[in-house]
Amino acid sequence: MAGFFKKILSKFSKDKIDWDDLEESLITGDLGVKLSMQIIDNLQDKKKSINPDDIIYACKEEIRKILPPDSNSISDKTDKTKVILVVGVNGTGKTTSSAKLANHLKNSGANVMLAAADTFRAAAIEQLEVWGKRINVPVIKGDYQSDPSSVCYDAHSKSINSGVDYLICDTAGRLHTRHNLMEELKKICRTLSKNDNSAPHEVFLVVDATTGSNALSQAKEFNKATKLTGLIVTKMDGSGKGGIVASIANELGIPTKFIGLGEEVNDFKSFHTDEYLDEIL
Repeated sequence: MAGFFKKILSKFSKDKIDWDDLEESLITGDLGVKLSMQIIDNLQDKKKSINPDDIIYACKEEIRKILPPDSNSISDKTDKTKVILVVGVNGTGKTTSSAKLANHLKNSGANVMLAAADTFRAAAIEQLEVWGKRINVPVIKGDYQSDPSSVCYDAHSKSINSGVDYLICDTAGRLHTRHNLMEELKKICRTLSKNDNSAPHEVFLVVDATTGSNALSQAKEFNKATKLTGLIVTKMDGSGKGGIVASIANELGIPTKFIGLGEEVNDFKSFHTDEYLDEIL
């Protein structure tokens, strides 16, 4: 994660604060207009005694207020299969994130299964199968261009019969502006609820940290189609400024559960607020 707030210090001199420049820095750091204005208002209330150290602390505390305290990144396993639906637009890394999440849960001692519900993208099923073999997690699949709802239902039934702790359904990438694709996602949720009316138990949206404010738009639309329970934010090791994590939490109350930090299977970890704040600040 880029420490994009480090340049904040250059916006202040001993006697003068350039508030407009500071606001621009916060917005371009992907915090969004609403949260950036909240931070500016807070700082201006303290401007008589402010110094660079106060600025960093005030920014940190404002963001901390809207981020959830560290807790379990995912609902605890019980005596029934927990279904995790992984959704997002094309190119965010859903399939890789699904596999990394499966590996993360497996390493914690859980019994995990993957469902290849991205049935329309060329080689998506094969990609997940390769990951499954690599991490030693079974993959349930259907035919190319088959109904993804049927794949999820079949996988859920097999998970229940096998006593699997977590079923992770890797869904097709879909433009959040395409009504028919979002309706298909709703159908998957309805189908999963046939075996268990509380399924899916988690719906994780995968967003690319480098897309900035567009990730907020994606979160808004996917949250309308199916209630999101968390984010998986990828490419946090690259040019992504990381502010989108705070922006989405502020606007929608959706917590970030996991972050992707690279291409390797273990480049994936639970989100921790203090670590995040230390990195970006």
